[in-house]
Amino acid sequence: MVRKSRDDSSHVLSIILAGGAGKRLFPLTQDRSKPAVPLGGKYRLIDVPISNCLNSALKRIFVLTQFNSASLNHHITNTYRFDPFSEGFIEVLAAEQTRTNPNWFQGTADAVRQHLHRFTGRDDDYQLILSGDQLYRMNYQRLLDSHWKSGADVSICVIPKSEAMAPSFGLLKLDVDGRVRQFREKPKGDALHEMRTDTAALGLSPEQAAERPYLASMGIYLFKRSVLTDLLADASMIDFGYQVIPRAIEKHDVYGFLFDGYWEDLGTVEAFYKANIDLTSSAPHFDFHDMTAPIYTRARFLPSSRIERCEIRDSIIAEGSILRGARIFNSVVGIRSLIGEDVELDRAMIMGADFYEEEDDHEYNRQMGIPNIGIGKGSVIRRAIIDKNSHIGAGVRILNEERVQNFEGPGYFIRDGIVIVPKNGVLPDGTLI
Repeated sequence: MVRKSRDDSSHVLSIILAGGAGKRLFPLTQDRSKPAVPLGGKYRLIDVPISNCLNSALKRIFVLTQFNSASLNHHITNTYRFDPFSEGFIEVLAAEQTRTNPNWFQGTADAVRQHLHRFTGRDDDYQLILSGDQLYRMNYQRLLDSHWKSGADVSICVIPKSEAMAPSFGLLKLDVDGRVRQFREKPKGDALHEMRTDTAALGLSPEQAAERPYLASMGIYLFKRSVLTDLLADASMIDFGYQVIPRAIEKHDVYGFLFDGYWEDLGTVEAFYKANIDLTSSAPHFDFHDMTAPIYTRARFLPSSRIERCEIRDSIIAEGSILRGARIFNSVVGIRSLIGEDVELDRAMIMGADFYEEEDDHEYNRQMGIPNIGIGKGSVIRRAIIDKNSHIGAGVRILNEERVQNFEGPGYFIRDGIVIVPKNGVLPDGTLI
């Protein structure tokens, strides 16, 4: 087989799966799709896989959408624009009902199948399947080089995990040459122990291999065009993880590609919250300031943030914000945030606002008896997520001192012990949670 080179990136199509309903991230996904959820003060989840593609010289990108896709479509359209003479593109493909197929996407593999005719136009194309809700930084060129060098039909990105973490993932058992011999979804007990792999043979140190002897699938797959077409010819194959990958291992040459960097699936409220708060540490696991592979997002041309008489420690303050006399610790303050006098934020994620209110808006708020957008004077917010355009009144206290794990109250939700005020939410003056 003739090995491809880095110059063959034009033969790789990147397909980002962004159609999931995101039920485990509710209420953050109440009015938007999961990949459209704000991240790190100014980004959205979808920016991560798109940026990884662009930084890997992969500029032919499809994004498959289905649920609550309006804000995601708007973000992509306003953020990623290629020169009209360039061969690059980012195209959003929504689920569509046709005469031959009246159904919406039934799963990850079915989403690709329904648009397969758009992905298989050239015999020498490869399809890179990515998720729209993961936080990591990867150069996909290394995956491509490994794929071409091994002569693989399918390559699966894997990450080493400890025995405590392994049961939460689909696990792969690899030979010393990287070939995948077995796949099991979330095994436990003896079935788990049978999936141990000598990760030292794949590049980890003996100490690392002893600590992390299991290989979890990252949900990142690279297919030969003909192999993907063959696997998806069976209409019963609707999910990559549960069905397509096990079938591929039976029929084709499948290899694992070891990734040993930071990677986090942000599919739950707890994981999403922890990843965002980790960004405020002095040595975050994921660093948006790493300009060797920048994460791109929409250029909003906002003014610099204004900070008056504030005490701020270990926090992120996005542009366009106005903070007056606040105390902010280990928190993320998103774009256009308005934080009032004597407000205290502790391990809080404030997503900010989509717009600035004007006097007419304030008059309307007064008539409706609701606070203005922002966080009112004297409020205390701890271990919480305040979604965009929220109206938080004066003297509001979000504490969850009883450590309630799951609850739905007037104007708020609690998920995984984290209080969430949904987008456009309202908490009147003096509210206690």
